[in-house]
Amino acid sequence: MLDLWNGIPAERRALLLQIVRYGLVGLAVTSAQALVYWVLAEQAHVHSQIANFAGYLVAVTGGYFLHGRYTFAEADRPDSGAAHAVRGTKFVAASLVSWGLNAIWVWLCVSWRHWPTWTPIPAMLFVTPALVFVINKKWVFR
Repeated sequence: MLDLWNGIPAERRALLLQIVRYGLVGLAVTSAQALVYWVLAEQAHVHSQIANFAGYLVAVTGGYFLHGRYTFAEADRPDSGAAHAVRGTKFVAASLVSWGLNAIWVWLCVSWRHWPTWTPIPAMLFVTPALVFVINKKWVFR
């Protein structure tokens, strides 16, 4: 197994490790988002889209710091408040894509199909993060 790993070019190994880190951080952040959504929508009977937005706020806050320090640790670190503001603005823009996709999953499953409130969670955990990884890698944390 080690021979197989060592046979992979260093650039590809770095990308694979980054994807693993993204998956771990993303799973934690997205799980927090999904938990906030589910608790508010199912237990507190808050409208599903409001619950989704509350979960998004939790995820975007944690995601910026965790992805910046862990997932994309090799990216240039902002050296000033202005640079942090630029990166933060890009991250929020990318996360709005994430929120929008999750809002679509909630609408499709809960509002349109009238399925249980948990049904958008698989798409929130697997589809949305895959798409947002590309945006973060190529634009936010390059």
